Amino acid sequence: MSELAVLKRHTNNIRKNIVKMVTEAGSGHPGGSLSSVEIVTAIYFTQMNINQDNLASNKRDRFVLSKGHAAPLLYAVLAEKSFLEEEELLTLRKLGSRLQGHPSMNLLPGVDMSTGSLGQGISCAVGMALSNKYHGLPYRVYTVLGDGECQEGEVWEAAMSAAHYNLDNLVAVVDFNGLQIDGKVSDVMNPAPFEDKFKAFGWNVLTVENGNDIEQVIKALESAKTMTGKPTAIIANTVKGKGVSFMEDKAGWHGVAPSVEECQQALKELEGNE
Repeated sequence: MSELAVLKRHTNNIRKNIVKMVTEAGSGHPGGSLSSVEIVTAIYFTQMNINQDNLASNKRDRFVLSKGHAAPLLYAVLAEKSFLEEEELLTLRKLGSRLQGHPSMNLLPGVDMSTGSLGQGISCAVGMALSNKYHGLPYRVYTVLGDGECQEGEVWEAAMSAAHYNLDNLVAVVDFNGLQIDGKVSDVMNPAPFEDKFKAFGWNVLTVENGNDIEQVIKALESAKTMTGKPTAIIANTVKGKGVSFMEDKAGWHGVAPSVEECQQALKELEGNE
C-alpha cells in the first residue's frame, strides 16, 4: 500500500471515530473536527517528530489545537498514533474521563496545551516557538486555528509577536471552512482576506485550495520548512463536516451530536470510502 493510501486510510478511520465518540457523548463539535482531519493528520503523520518514546521530552515538535472545541479530532488522531486505545475515545466528555470537551494537557499525554478559549492557543504556540528559538532548539511548533476564531483580537496580537521575533519555526494553519456556530463567518464578523492580513503582519503565507486534499496540505507544510526569518500561515480552504454528506457545509453541525441513526448513516458513508 502506498504512503498516500495509508494516510487516506488514517483520515477515514479518524472521521469514523469522531462521529462515534461525539454520538456516544451526546454532545461535542463534529463539524469543525471533520473539516480539519487532513490538516492534523498531515501534521502528525508527515511532519512532527513525535512518538510514544518522546512524549515527555522537550526534544520534539509541538502541536497546539487552538480551536480547542475540535478536541474529538485531536483525540482521534492521538488514538490513530497509538498514544491511547480507541476504546477510550468513547469516554469523551464523561465524568472522570481524560478526554474532556476541550483538551487538557494535565490529563492526557500528547496534548501539548490546554485550549478552548479561542485565540489563546496560537498565543501559547508563539511562546513555545519563541522558547525554542531562545534555547537554540531546532524543533517546530504547529497550531491549527478556526476561521471564526480569527475574529479574536488575541490572534492578531500573537501574529504580530510571531513576526516581530522572526519565528520561522512556527506554522499556523487556518481551517477556513467559512462557518461558525452562528452561521457564515463572513456574516458574523468577517476576518477575511486572511492572506492579506497575515502578510501585513509580516508572515509568509501559503494557500491550500482544497484543505481536504491531504497531498495539497503536505505540499504546503513542506514548503513552510524552507522559509527563514518569518512564521508561516497556511490558509486551508475546507468543508465543514467533510466526509458526512448531511453534515457538509452546514453550520448547524458545529456543536450538535448525531443521533444513533445519523451515526449509523455517517459510518455507512465513511465505510464506503474504504
